[in-house]
Amino acid sequence: MSEQFGTVGRRTLLRGSLVAAAMVPVGGALASCAGSGAGPAAPQETGEATDNNPFGVPEGSTVDAVIFNGGYGVDYVEFAAEVMGASMGVTPKISPSTAIAQELQPRFAGGNPPDLIDNSGAQQIGFNAILDQLEDLTDVIDANNYEGTPIRDTLYEGVLAPGTFGDKLAAINYVLTVYGVWYSASLFEENGWTVPTTWDEALELGAKAKEKDKYLFVWGKEAATYYQTMAIESAIMQGGDEVRLALENLQPDCWSKPAVQDVFTKMAEAVEKGYFAPGGAGTQFTAAQAQWSNDQEALLYPSGAWIENEMKSQTAEGFEMKGFRGLVVDPATAVLPAGALHSTAGEPYIVPSQAANVAGGKELLRAMLSKEAATNFAKEKLAPTIVQGTVPEDGFGSTALQSQTEMLNAAGTDVFTFNFVSTYGMNADMLTVWNSFLDGSFGVDELTSRLQELTDAVANDDSVEKIEVQ
Repeated sequence: MSEQFGTVGRRTLLRGSLVAAAMVPVGGALASCAGSGAGPAAPQETGEATDNNPFGVPEGSTVDAVIFNGGYGVDYVEFAAEVMGASMGVTPKISPSTAIAQELQPRFAGGNPPDLIDNSGAQQIGFNAILDQLEDLTDVIDANNYEGTPIRDTLYEGVLAPGTFGDKLAAINYVLTVYGVWYSASLFEENGWTVPTTWDEALELGAKAKEKDKYLFVWGKEAATYYQTMAIESAIMQGGDEVRLALENLQPDCWSKPAVQDVFTKMAEAVEKGYFAPGGAGTQFTAAQAQWSNDQEALLYPSGAWIENEMKSQTAEGFEMKGFRGLVVDPATAVLPAGALHSTAGEPYIVPSQAANVAGGKELLRAMLSKEAATNFAKEKLAPTIVQGTVPEDGFGSTALQSQTEMLNAAGTDVFTFNFVSTYGMNADMLTVWNSFLDGSFGVDELTSRLQELTDAVANDDSVEKIEVQ
């Protein structure tokens, strides 16, 4: 399971030309890990800025980076640090962490934060707590990469939106995550099955799967909300911003929107017809995923693109994992175009303004955004970064990575995402609801009312700071 389900980002819908949504905190008190009580900043190290050293990193200095040690590890930053060290003559200090807030809040308060931080994981520091203590990273994307091209020109469309707060680029999210429905291309070819694009086609496929003693879907108890993500994707593709903004802004009756209800109804039909493998509410999620990837008892599985790396030791030989964008109810009335895709940038990197070597933090980030470092990440982690053109046609031998690139290219600027579940920490409560729906205990009405109750509880709690998505 990706750590992204526990992180908090600020994301927006992109259609046609980029529309950057303003993320405005409303209501509630701002949390603070440092605030006005932050200690004095350490003396800034500075050097001469040149074309090859745009931030003026002092020669012989040390760059202190603390990196979230999650599903991607820290070796990719170590690789970029070696590239930077060879070019700049500086010494990198890369420290892994699984508890970013716990370990770094005291350093922010003491005025000696690291030079670069991967602010990820379940213990991510809330951006509202440190926003005024972070560098604006616009100068990083305006700089040339190590190959001599402006970094801004090398990035996928819309990837800066998650780290933009108002008019400040406070974080650069490094990894590009593609969400979709994953399947075995070899199994489909063997049986002459066609990849579905609508819910009705998926239900027809479910009937064909049943004839082969297989299921359409499988789920595990800790990942039941993957199907919520799938449902929201479908509803947004069908209903567009009307659906997305209602959910993001916790509006009354947001789960009763017609586009949402239509998807829930189709999913309920799949449950009623026995197209979900039984017992998911009592099955550990990777064991359930292995039913799909290794035992091939089910045909489809919704997930982020981390699924290949997560299940690499439990995937049948010759599986040929591929993905496709989510399903729609009625393509004739869908608001978003056929290629529209749920994708977002994650792993937010920040540079504290009080760091001893701000220039060094920015320089290491510039090194990570080089084609050499971004290509290394894609090859080793089987996932793309926000840097375009780093994944070859053969996907380094990964069919899943190939299909991610194909989906991104097909989507172009028609990329959307949503973040209200993780923003307000609602996933744990929603898991219970979705497990009951997928095992047939709840119908559509009960699913809707339970989700709305959870949403209203957050919306009406004045102690919870709200993020207005516009």
